[in-house]
Amino acid sequence: MKINRKFRWQLLAQNWMFVLVFLALVVMLGFLSSQYRWAKDITQANRNILTQGSVNVLKQMEGDINITVYATNDDANNGDTFRKGMLDFVARYQREKKNVFIKFINPSEEPKLAQEAGVKVDGETIVEYNKRSEHISPPFAEQEMTNLLVRLSRTNNQPVMYLDGHGERLLQGLKNHDLGEFGKQLESKGFKFANPDLTIAQAVPANGAMLVIAAPQVDISAVEAKKIKAYIESGGNVLWLLDDDNLHGLQEVAEYLGIKVSAGIVVDRAAEQYGADPKMAFASLYGDHPITRNFMLRTVFPEAHQVDGQASDDLGWKVGRLIDVAPNGWLESDKIPAGAQNLKVSFDAGKDKAGPINVGVALERTYGKKGQRVVVIGNANFLANTFITNGGNLDLGINIVNWLAGDDRLITIQPMPLKDINVTIPATDQGRLVAWIVFHAFQYLIPIGLFVAGFLLWWKRRKA
Repeated sequence: MKINRKFRWQLLAQNWMFVLVFLALVVMLGFLSSQYRWAKDITQANRNILTQGSVNVLKQMEGDINITVYATNDDANNGDTFRKGMLDFVARYQREKKNVFIKFINPSEEPKLAQEAGVKVDGETIVEYNKRSEHISPPFAEQEMTNLLVRLSRTNNQPVMYLDGHGERLLQGLKNHDLGEFGKQLESKGFKFANPDLTIAQAVPANGAMLVIAAPQVDISAVEAKKIKAYIESGGNVLWLLDDDNLHGLQEVAEYLGIKVSAGIVVDRAAEQYGADPKMAFASLYGDHPITRNFMLRTVFPEAHQVDGQASDDLGWKVGRLIDVAPNGWLESDKIPAGAQNLKVSFDAGKDKAGPINVGVALERTYGKKGQRVVVIGNANFLANTFITNGGNLDLGINIVNWLAGDDRLITIQPMPLKDINVTIPATDQGRLVAWIVFHAFQYLIPIGLFVAGFLLWWKRRKA
Protein backbone atom coordinates (compact mmCIF):
# COMPACT_ATOMS: atom_id res chain seq x y z
CA MET A 1 0.00 0.00 0.00
CA LYS A 2 1.39 3.38 -1.05
CA ILE A 3 1.42 5.99 1.67
CA ASN A 4 1.12 9.51 0.34
CA ARG A 5 1.15 12.86 2.08
CA LYS A 6 -2.63 13.02 2.40
CA PHE A 7 -2.77 9.62 4.08
CA ARG A 8 -0.07 10.67 6.55
CA TRP A 9 -2.13 13.73 7.51
CA GLN A 10 -5.18 11.52 8.02
CA LEU A 11 -3.19 9.17 10.32
CA LEU A 12 -1.81 12.15 12.24
CA ALA A 13 -5.31 13.60 12.63
CA GLN A 14 -6.64 10.25 13.84
CA ASN A 15 -3.79 9.91 16.36
CA TRP A 16 -4.36 13.42 17.73
CA MET A 17 -8.07 12.82 17.88
CA PHE A 18 -7.43 9.66 19.91
CA VAL A 19 -5.14 11.60 22.26
CA LEU A 20 -7.73 14.36 22.76
CA VAL A 21 -10.54 11.86 23.37
CA PHE A 22 -8.31 9.93 25.79
CA LEU A 23 -7.40 13.12 27.70
CA ALA A 24 -11.06 14.13 27.82
CA LEU A 25 -11.93 10.70 29.20
CA VAL A 26 -9.23 10.99 31.89
CA VAL A 27 -10.48 14.46 32.89
CA MET A 28 -14.06 13.25 33.01
CA LEU A 29 -13.14 10.22 35.11
CA GLY A 30 -11.16 12.47 37.46
CA PHE A 31 -14.13 14.82 37.82
CA LEU A 32 -16.57 11.97 38.47
CA SER A 33 -14.22 10.40 41.04
CA SER A 34 -14.10 13.70 42.93
CA GLN A 35 -17.90 13.95 42.95
CA TYR A 36 -18.82 10.33 43.61
CA ARG A 37 -17.05 7.86 45.86
CA TRP A 38 -17.40 4.11 46.07
CA ALA A 39 -15.29 1.81 48.20
CA LYS A 40 -15.27 -1.90 48.90
CA ASP A 41 -12.97 -3.43 51.49
CA ILE A 42 -11.79 -6.96 50.68
CA THR A 43 -9.39 -7.24 53.62
CA GLN A 44 -10.20 -9.85 56.26
CA ALA A 45 -10.50 -7.32 59.10
CA ASN A 46 -12.18 -4.49 57.10
CA ARG A 47 -9.23 -2.15 57.70
CA ASN A 48 -10.05 0.31 54.92
CA ILE A 49 -13.70 1.15 55.60
CA LEU A 50 -15.64 1.81 58.79
CA THR A 51 -17.73 -0.80 60.54
CA GLN A 52 -21.48 -0.27 60.64
CA GLY A 53 -21.32 0.82 64.27
CA SER A 54 -19.06 3.76 63.42
CA VAL A 55 -21.22 4.67 60.42
CA ASN A 56 -24.31 4.77 62.66
CA VAL A 57 -22.56 7.09 65.12
CA LEU A 58 -21.52 9.47 62.34
CA LYS A 59 -25.08 9.58 60.99
CA GLN A 60 -26.25 10.93 64.35
CA MET A 61 -23.64 13.74 64.41
CA GLU A 62 -25.01 16.77 62.58
CA GLY A 63 -22.29 19.37 63.17
CA ASP A 64 -18.70 19.66 61.98
CA ILE A 65 -16.00 17.41 63.37
CA ASN A 66 -12.64 19.20 63.52
CA ILE A 67 -9.51 17.10 63.98
CA THR A 68 -6.25 18.89 64.78
CA VAL A 69 -3.11 16.76 64.66
CA TYR A 70 0.02 18.05 66.39
CA ALA A 71 2.76 16.16 64.58
CA THR A 72 6.14 16.92 63.06
CA ASN A 73 6.55 16.69 59.30
CA ASP A 74 6.92 13.26 57.72
CA ASP A 75 10.39 11.97 56.91
CA ALA A 76 9.74 9.21 54.40
CA ASN A 77 13.47 8.45 54.05
CA ASN A 78 13.55 7.36 57.69
CA GLY A 79 10.20 5.59 57.56
CA ASP A 80 8.23 8.36 59.28
CA THR A 81 4.87 8.60 57.48
CA PHE A 82 2.62 9.42 60.44
CA ARG A 83 0.84 12.32 58.74
CA LYS A 84 0.06 10.26 55.66
CA GLY A 85 -1.27 7.48 57.86
CA MET A 86 -3.51 9.97 59.68
CA LEU A 87 -4.88 11.28 56.39
CA ASP A 88 -5.71 7.74 55.30
CA PHE A 89 -7.27 6.97 58.69
CA VAL A 90 -9.45 10.09 58.78
CA ALA A 91 -10.42 9.57 55.13
CA ARG A 92 -12.47 6.55 56.24
CA TYR A 93 -14.58 8.89 58.39
CA GLN A 94 -14.69 11.59 55.70
CA ARG A 95 -16.17 9.13 53.20
CA GLU A 96 -19.14 8.65 55.53
CA LYS A 97 -19.44 12.26 56.74
CA LYS A 98 -18.47 15.16 54.51
CA ASN A 99 -17.92 17.74 57.26
CA VAL A 100 -15.02 15.96 58.96
CA PHE A 101 -12.03 18.30 58.71
CA ILE A 102 -8.40 17.62 59.53
CA LYS A 103 -5.46 19.99 59.88
CA PHE A 104 -1.84 19.56 60.98
CA ILE A 105 0.26 21.71 63.28
CA ASN A 106 3.99 21.11 63.65
CA PRO A 107 4.73 21.50 67.40
CA SER A 108 8.40 22.20 66.60
CA GLU A 109 7.46 25.19 64.44
CA GLU A 110 4.45 26.29 66.55
CA PRO A 111 5.46 25.45 70.16
CA LYS A 112 3.18 28.13 71.63
CA LEU A 113 0.08 26.65 69.97
CA ALA A 114 1.00 23.17 71.17
CA GLN A 115 1.56 24.45 74.70
CA GLU A 116 -1.76 26.32 74.78
CA ALA A 117 -3.55 23.20 73.56
CA GLY A 118 -1.95 21.09 76.30
CA VAL A 119 -0.21 18.79 73.82
CA LYS A 120 2.44 16.61 75.45
CA VAL A 121 3.50 14.04 72.85
CA ASP A 122 4.23 14.13 69.13
CA GLY A 123 1.17 12.94 67.22
CA GLU A 124 -1.34 13.94 69.90
CA THR A 125 -4.67 14.81 68.33
CA ILE A 126 -7.55 17.01 69.46
CA VAL A 127 -11.06 16.18 68.23
CA GLU A 128 -13.71 18.91 68.51
CA TYR A 129 -17.46 18.54 68.13
CA ASN A 130 -20.39 20.60 69.34
CA LYS A 131 -18.15 22.97 71.35
CA ARG A 132 -16.57 20.03 73.18
CA SER A 133 -13.11 18.59 72.64
CA GLU A 134 -11.00 15.65 73.75
CA HIS A 135 -7.39 14.55 73.27
CA ILE A 136 -6.33 11.20 71.85
CA SER A 137 -2.77 9.91 71.43
CA PRO A 138 -1.36 7.43 68.90
CA PRO A 139 -1.55 4.63 67.97
CA PHE A 140 -5.04 5.18 66.56
CA ALA A 141 -7.71 2.56 65.93
CA GLU A 142 -11.34 2.81 64.88
CA GLN A 143 -12.55 1.52 68.26
CA GLU A 144 -10.88 4.36 70.18
CA MET A 145 -11.81 7.10 67.73
CA THR A 146 -15.47 6.08 67.54
CA ASN A 147 -15.69 5.81 71.33
CA LEU A 148 -14.30 9.33 71.52
CA LEU A 149 -16.96 10.58 69.09
CA VAL A 150 -19.65 8.86 71.18
CA ARG A 151 -18.38 10.66 74.29
CA LEU A 152 -18.46 14.00 72.50
CA SER A 153 -21.98 13.24 71.24
CA ARG A 154 -23.39 12.25 74.60
CA THR A 155 -26.07 14.64 75.80
CA ASN A 156 -26.66 13.08 79.21
CA ASN A 157 -23.73 13.69 81.57
CA GLN A 158 -25.48 12.51 84.72
CA PRO A 159 -23.59 9.78 86.61
CA VAL A 160 -24.52 6.11 86.65
CA MET A 161 -25.21 5.24 90.30
CA TYR A 162 -24.73 1.71 91.60
CA LEU A 163 -25.82 0.04 94.82
CA ASP A 164 -23.07 -1.39 97.02
CA GLY A 165 -22.62 -3.05 100.39
CA HIS A 166 -24.77 -6.14 99.86
CA GLY A 167 -22.43 -8.36 97.84
CA GLU A 168 -23.38 -6.78 94.51
CA ARG A 169 -21.39 -7.22 91.32
CA LEU A 170 -19.41 -3.99 91.16
CA LEU A 171 -19.07 -1.82 88.05
CA GLN A 172 -15.47 -1.17 89.03
CA GLY A 173 -14.71 -4.62 90.45
CA LEU A 174 -11.88 -6.88 89.30
CA LYS A 175 -13.21 -10.29 90.32
CA ASN A 176 -14.55 -12.70 87.72
CA HIS A 177 -18.17 -12.19 88.83
CA ASP A 178 -17.85 -8.38 88.94
CA LEU A 179 -18.80 -6.02 86.09
CA GLY A 180 -15.48 -4.15 85.96
CA GLU A 181 -14.77 -4.69 82.26
CA PHE A 182 -18.27 -3.52 81.41
CA GLY A 183 -17.68 -0.50 83.64
CA LYS A 184 -14.48 0.31 81.73
CA GLN A 185 -16.40 0.26 78.46
CA LEU A 186 -19.02 2.61 79.91
CA GLU A 187 -16.29 5.00 81.06
CA SER A 188 -14.73 4.95 77.59
CA LYS A 189 -18.09 6.10 76.24
CA GLY A 190 -18.33 9.07 78.57
CA PHE A 191 -20.23 7.69 81.54
CA LYS A 192 -19.26 8.64 85.09
CA PHE A 193 -20.01 6.58 88.20
CA ALA A 194 -21.40 7.43 91.62
CA ASN A 195 -21.80 5.15 94.64
CA PRO A 196 -24.36 6.64 97.05
CA ASP A 197 -24.47 5.22 100.56
CA LEU A 198 -28.20 4.80 101.16
CA THR A 199 -27.67 4.08 104.84
CA ILE A 200 -26.54 7.71 105.25
CA ALA A 201 -28.11 9.63 102.36
CA GLN A 202 -31.62 10.91 102.90
CA ALA A 203 -32.66 9.57 99.49
CA VAL A 204 -31.28 8.19 96.24
CA PRO A 205 -29.74 11.27 94.53
CA ALA A 206 -32.08 12.63 91.87
CA ASN A 207 -29.22 13.95 89.71
CA GLY A 208 -28.12 10.50 88.51
CA ALA A 209 -28.89 9.00 85.12
CA MET A 210 -29.93 5.66 86.64
CA LEU A 211 -29.46 3.31 89.56
CA VAL A 212 -27.85 -0.08 88.91
CA ILE A 213 -28.82 -2.92 91.24
CA ALA A 214 -26.50 -5.76 90.27
CA ALA A 215 -27.56 -8.96 92.03
CA PRO A 216 -27.18 -8.30 95.78
CA GLN A 217 -26.29 -11.43 97.78
CA VAL A 218 -27.62 -10.36 101.18
CA ASP A 219 -30.84 -8.62 102.12
CA ILE A 220 -31.10 -4.89 101.60
CA SER A 221 -32.26 -3.13 104.75
CA ALA A 222 -35.82 -1.89 104.96
CA VAL A 223 -34.56 1.70 105.14
CA GLU A 224 -32.58 1.36 101.92
CA ALA A 225 -35.40 -0.51 100.14
CA LYS A 226 -37.81 2.27 101.06
CA LYS A 227 -35.47 4.88 99.53
CA ILE A 228 -35.07 2.82 96.34
CA LYS A 229 -38.84 2.48 95.96
CA ALA A 230 -39.29 6.22 96.57
CA TYR A 231 -36.65 6.88 93.89
CA ILE A 232 -38.61 4.79 91.37
CA GLU A 233 -41.91 6.34 92.40
CA SER A 234 -40.43 9.79 91.74
CA GLY A 235 -39.39 8.90 88.18
CA GLY A 236 -35.89 7.40 88.58
CA ASN A 237 -34.42 5.03 85.98
CA VAL A 238 -33.19 1.60 87.10
CA LEU A 239 -31.16 -1.31 85.73
CA TRP A 240 -31.93 -4.35 87.89
CA LEU A 241 -29.92 -7.55 87.36
CA LEU A 242 -31.19 -10.67 89.14
CA ASP A 243 -29.30 -13.92 89.71
CA ASP A 244 -32.26 -15.78 91.25
CA ASP A 245 -35.79 -15.31 92.51
CA ASN A 246 -34.56 -14.10 95.91
CA LEU A 247 -35.28 -10.38 95.79
CA HIS A 248 -33.25 -9.72 98.96
CA GLY A 249 -35.55 -7.16 100.52
CA LEU A 250 -36.83 -5.56 97.31
CA GLN A 251 -40.16 -7.39 97.16
CA GLU A 252 -42.14 -4.14 97.31
CA VAL A 253 -40.09 -2.75 94.42
CA ALA A 254 -40.86 -5.85 92.33
CA GLU A 255 -44.57 -5.56 93.13
CA TYR A 256 -44.58 -1.89 92.19
CA LEU A 257 -42.97 -2.73 88.84
CA GLY A 258 -45.11 -5.83 88.29
CA ILE A 259 -42.03 -8.07 88.00
CA LYS A 260 -41.90 -11.82 88.62
CA VAL A 261 -38.76 -13.98 88.43
CA SER A 262 -38.74 -17.76 88.02
CA ALA A 263 -37.22 -20.03 90.63
CA GLY A 264 -35.75 -22.39 88.06
CA ILE A 265 -33.16 -21.57 85.41
CA VAL A 266 -33.21 -21.92 81.64
CA VAL A 267 -31.78 -25.10 80.13
CA ASP A 268 -30.52 -24.87 76.56
CA ARG A 269 -29.56 -28.12 74.88
CA ALA A 270 -28.19 -26.13 71.92
CA ALA A 271 -25.27 -25.18 74.18
CA GLU A 272 -23.91 -28.69 73.82
CA GLN A 273 -23.26 -27.98 70.14
CA TYR A 274 -20.70 -25.43 71.26
CA GLY A 275 -19.23 -27.63 73.97
CA ALA A 276 -20.88 -25.54 76.68
CA ASP A 277 -22.89 -26.45 79.77
CA PRO A 278 -26.67 -26.59 79.09
CA LYS A 279 -27.07 -23.90 81.77
CA MET A 280 -25.61 -21.50 79.20
CA ALA A 281 -28.65 -20.11 77.40
CA PHE A 282 -28.05 -18.64 73.95
CA ALA A 283 -30.19 -15.85 72.51
CA SER A 284 -30.64 -14.78 68.92
CA LEU A 285 -34.27 -13.63 69.07
CA TYR A 286 -35.03 -10.16 70.40
CA GLY A 287 -38.14 -8.07 70.93
CA ASP A 288 -39.18 -5.06 68.87
CA HIS A 289 -37.73 -2.45 71.19
CA PRO A 290 -35.26 0.45 70.70
CA ILE A 291 -32.66 -1.50 72.70
CA THR A 292 -32.78 -4.57 70.49
CA ARG A 293 -34.15 -3.25 67.20
CA ASN A 294 -31.89 -4.43 64.34
CA PHE A 295 -29.73 -6.25 66.93
CA MET A 296 -28.68 -9.55 65.37
CA LEU A 297 -25.71 -10.66 67.47
CA ARG A 298 -25.85 -13.83 69.50
CA THR A 299 -25.67 -13.33 73.28
CA VAL A 300 -25.01 -15.76 76.12
CA PHE A 301 -26.80 -15.89 79.49
CA PRO A 302 -25.31 -18.37 82.00
CA GLU A 303 -27.85 -19.63 84.58
CA ALA A 304 -30.59 -17.26 83.42
CA HIS A 305 -34.03 -16.92 85.01
CA GLN A 306 -37.30 -16.05 83.31
CA VAL A 307 -38.56 -12.51 83.91
CA ASP A 308 -42.21 -11.56 83.46
CA GLY A 309 -43.48 -8.00 83.56
CA GLN A 310 -47.12 -6.96 83.65
CA ALA A 311 -48.30 -3.65 82.29
CA SER A 312 -50.09 -1.52 84.85
CA ASP A 313 -52.81 0.84 83.68
CA ASP A 314 -52.92 2.48 87.10
CA LEU A 315 -49.21 3.28 87.18
CA GLY A 316 -48.85 3.80 83.43
CA TRP A 317 -46.15 1.18 82.80
CA LYS A 318 -45.66 -0.19 79.29
CA VAL A 319 -43.74 -3.47 79.21
CA GLY A 320 -41.61 -4.72 76.33
CA ARG A 321 -39.99 -8.14 75.98
CA LEU A 322 -36.29 -7.86 75.21
CA ILE A 323 -34.56 -11.22 75.01
CA ASP A 324 -35.80 -14.72 74.16
CA VAL A 325 -33.33 -17.52 74.88
CA ALA A 326 -33.24 -21.28 74.32
CA PRO A 327 -35.82 -21.71 71.53
CA ASN A 328 -35.06 -25.44 71.67
CA GLY A 329 -34.71 -25.55 75.45
CA TRP A 330 -36.97 -25.06 78.43
CA LEU A 331 -37.43 -23.41 81.82
CA GLU A 332 -36.60 -25.94 84.50
CA SER A 333 -39.26 -26.07 87.19
CA ASP A 334 -36.93 -27.49 89.83
CA LYS A 335 -34.56 -25.07 91.51
CA ILE A 336 -30.97 -25.89 90.60
CA PRO A 337 -28.17 -24.75 92.93
CA ALA A 338 -25.97 -22.03 91.43
CA GLY A 339 -22.66 -23.34 90.13
CA ALA A 340 -23.85 -26.95 89.85
CA GLN A 341 -21.62 -28.95 87.50
CA ASN A 342 -22.42 -31.74 85.02
CA LEU A 343 -26.11 -30.89 84.95
CA LYS A 344 -28.30 -33.91 84.21
CA VAL A 345 -31.87 -32.79 83.57
CA SER A 346 -34.57 -33.65 81.07
CA PHE A 347 -37.69 -31.91 79.87
CA ASP A 348 -40.81 -32.71 81.87
CA ALA A 349 -43.83 -31.72 79.79
CA GLY A 350 -46.05 -31.64 82.85
CA LYS A 351 -43.87 -29.25 84.87
CA ASP A 352 -41.32 -27.50 82.69
CA LYS A 353 -42.03 -24.64 80.27
CA ALA A 354 -40.82 -25.09 76.70
CA GLY A 355 -38.67 -22.39 75.11
CA PRO A 356 -38.17 -19.74 73.98
CA ILE A 357 -37.94 -18.13 77.42
CA ASN A 358 -37.92 -14.38 77.99
CA VAL A 359 -35.14 -13.26 80.36
CA GLY A 360 -35.38 -9.49 80.08
CA VAL A 361 -38.06 -6.81 80.11
CA ALA A 362 -38.05 -3.05 79.60
CA LEU A 363 -40.61 -0.86 81.38
CA GLU A 364 -41.42 2.67 80.32
CA ARG A 365 -43.88 5.36 81.33
CA THR A 366 -44.34 9.10 81.22
CA TYR A 367 -43.61 10.72 84.55
CA GLY A 368 -44.32 14.43 84.73
CA LYS A 369 -42.66 16.07 81.74
CA LYS A 370 -40.05 13.36 81.29
CA GLY A 371 -39.99 9.66 80.56
CA GLN A 372 -39.04 6.99 83.06
CA ARG A 373 -37.30 3.76 82.10
CA VAL A 374 -36.54 0.50 83.91
CA VAL A 375 -34.82 -2.65 82.62
CA VAL A 376 -34.91 -5.94 84.54
CA ILE A 377 -32.72 -8.85 83.40
CA GLY A 378 -32.94 -12.29 84.99
CA ASN A 379 -29.19 -12.72 84.73
CA ALA A 380 -26.17 -10.71 85.82
CA ASN A 381 -23.57 -13.17 84.54
CA PHE A 382 -23.88 -11.97 80.96
CA LEU A 383 -22.16 -8.69 81.91
CA ALA A 384 -19.63 -10.27 84.27
CA ASN A 385 -15.91 -10.03 83.54
CA THR A 386 -15.91 -13.73 82.61
CA PHE A 387 -18.60 -13.47 79.92
CA ILE A 388 -18.63 -9.84 78.71
CA THR A 389 -16.62 -10.67 75.57
CA ASN A 390 -18.94 -13.51 74.52
CA GLY A 391 -20.84 -12.75 71.33
CA GLY A 392 -22.82 -9.52 71.55
CA ASN A 393 -23.04 -9.33 75.37
CA LEU A 394 -21.10 -6.06 75.53
CA ASP A 395 -23.11 -4.48 72.71
CA LEU A 396 -26.40 -5.42 74.37
CA GLY A 397 -25.24 -4.04 77.72
CA ILE A 398 -24.15 -0.74 76.14
CA ASN A 399 -27.47 -0.45 74.34
CA ILE A 400 -29.38 -0.99 77.60
CA VAL A 401 -27.43 1.72 79.44
CA ASN A 402 -27.73 4.16 76.53
CA TRP A 403 -31.50 3.67 76.47
CA LEU A 404 -31.82 4.13 80.21
CA ALA A 405 -29.70 7.29 80.02
CA GLY A 406 -31.98 8.69 77.31
CA ASP A 407 -29.34 8.57 74.57
CA ASP A 408 -31.39 6.42 72.20
CA ARG A 409 -29.56 7.77 69.17
CA LEU A 410 -26.28 6.28 70.47
CA ILE A 411 -27.72 2.77 70.55
CA THR A 412 -25.61 0.95 67.98
CA ILE A 413 -23.47 -2.07 67.41
CA GLN A 414 -19.99 -1.22 68.57
CA PRO A 415 -17.02 -1.35 66.17
CA MET A 416 -15.15 -4.59 66.48
CA PRO A 417 -11.39 -4.83 67.08
CA LEU A 418 -9.14 -6.12 64.33
CA LYS A 419 -8.85 -9.84 63.97
CA ASP A 420 -5.56 -11.60 64.54
CA ILE A 421 -3.79 -11.41 61.17
CA ASN A 422 -0.39 -12.76 62.24
CA VAL A 423 1.26 -15.37 60.02
CA THR A 424 2.68 -18.34 61.93
CA ILE A 425 5.55 -20.10 60.17
CA PRO A 426 6.31 -23.68 61.31
CA ALA A 427 9.74 -23.90 62.93
CA THR A 428 10.95 -26.60 60.52
CA ASP A 429 13.34 -26.60 57.55
CA GLN A 430 10.43 -27.27 55.19
CA GLY A 431 8.39 -24.40 56.72
CA ARG A 432 11.30 -21.98 56.42
CA LEU A 433 11.88 -23.05 52.80
CA VAL A 434 8.22 -22.50 51.87
CA ALA A 435 8.23 -19.10 53.58
CA TRP A 436 11.45 -18.09 51.77
CA ILE A 437 10.00 -19.10 48.40
CA VAL A 438 6.68 -17.29 48.99
CA PHE A 439 8.21 -14.04 50.27
CA HIS A 440 11.00 -13.84 47.67
CA ALA A 441 8.72 -14.93 44.84
CA PHE A 442 6.79 -11.65 45.14
CA GLN A 443 9.98 -9.66 45.70
CA TYR A 444 12.21 -11.08 42.94
CA LEU A 445 10.99 -14.19 41.10
CA ILE A 446 7.62 -12.94 39.80
CA PRO A 447 8.91 -9.50 38.63
CA ILE A 448 11.92 -11.10 36.92
CA GLY A 449 9.69 -13.76 35.35
CA LEU A 450 7.30 -11.11 33.97
CA PHE A 451 10.24 -9.14 32.57
CA VAL A 452 11.71 -12.21 30.84
CA ALA A 453 8.30 -13.22 29.45
CA GLY A 454 7.74 -9.71 28.12
CA PHE A 455 11.18 -9.62 26.52
CA LEU A 456 10.68 -13.03 24.83
CA LEU A 457 7.27 -11.97 23.50
CA TRP A 458 8.75 -8.76 22.11
CA TRP A 459 11.63 -10.69 20.52
CA LYS A 460 9.26 -13.23 18.97
CA ARG A 461 7.11 -10.51 17.42
CA ARG A 462 10.15 -8.65 16.16
CA LYS A 463 11.38 -11.74 14.34
CA ALA A 464 7.97 -12.51 12.85
